[in-house]
Amino acid sequence: MEQKSVVTEEELKKRALSEAGISYSVCAVLPVLFSLLLSIVILALSGGREENWYADRDWYKYLCFLIPQCCFAFAAFLFFKRSRMRIRSSYRGCKWYFFPLAAVLQFGLTFSLSELNEYFVRFLELFGYVRQSSVLPSLGGWNLLPALIVIAVLPAVLEETIFRGIVTRQMNDNGWGVYASVLVCGALFSLFHHNPEQTIFQFFCGACFALVAIRSGSVFPTMLSHFLNNAVILALSAAYAPVYGEDFTMKQVLPAGGYVALCAVAAVALVAALGCLVFFGRRKEEKAFGVRYGKVFFLAASVGIALCAIEWGIALISGFVKLP
Repeated sequence: MEQKSVVTEEELKKRALSEAGISYSVCAVLPVLFSLLLSIVILALSGGREENWYADRDWYKYLCFLIPQCCFAFAAFLFFKRSRMRIRSSYRGCKWYFFPLAAVLQFGLTFSLSELNEYFVRFLELFGYVRQSSVLPSLGGWNLLPALIVIAVLPAVLEETIFRGIVTRQMNDNGWGVYASVLVCGALFSLFHHNPEQTIFQFFCGACFALVAIRSGSVFPTMLSHFLNNAVILALSAAYAPVYGEDFTMKQVLPAGGYVALCAVAAVALVAALGCLVFFGRRKEEKAFGVRYGKVFFLAASVGIALCAIEWGIALISGFVKLP
């Protein structure tokens, strides 16, 4: 008789972390391939039009936002199929108070860290960096509705499924310390967006979202945070970009005293929310740091990490190099 191979608990943990790393790589590689394919198709259909005639068209901007989300959906499907884990494992419920806590946290992140991010961009500008123009589609009138769906709702669901529902959960469930998971997830989230101007803000958002997911045991509060972040940006852009330009800041919109008050209140909200997450809801057996089977995860995610790092570097260099 054939003897069935016994899979040990250690092997299961390694497999789960490997599949999570593969998911990150898939999410990084597929958008590049599909974007390249899209460029080839557009070039073939251009019919002698001027170069980059499509860059300012709304349909092209929507496609640029939709392609990564489709890749996230495929990567999530691949993960649950290959790992044979239940989808419910990433979509658990949680206690109600994590939702208002997530909302307060996002308010703090959006309106306090934006100023820190602004200082970082100004630092880059000292060396000749030129800010990149906005890639948002038209937001006037009813155009805001499809933008909210594509740029706020879909990323909130699909990006959170990958980064917090799969990557963070597998790290934390398979021997990683809480803060090791939080910091690595924040770094991967920021690197994935390969936007030097938003690096600091996206790192803190990714790390805070990971902490919320770990403490609540659910991805739903982080979906709310992610949606609020993107929706607020879209709403503010729709309201103020036509008046102050696409690169407006809240400092332009509000009087000096009002802006300082907003930043102060947001900073207090951020510290309070983080305090609740750090000091409450901890498990006695949890580790703060430690990266168990880290080689397994990073090896599987290495292709995605390398590609994202290259794209981040190209984006940074393009900000310093004036192309003809």
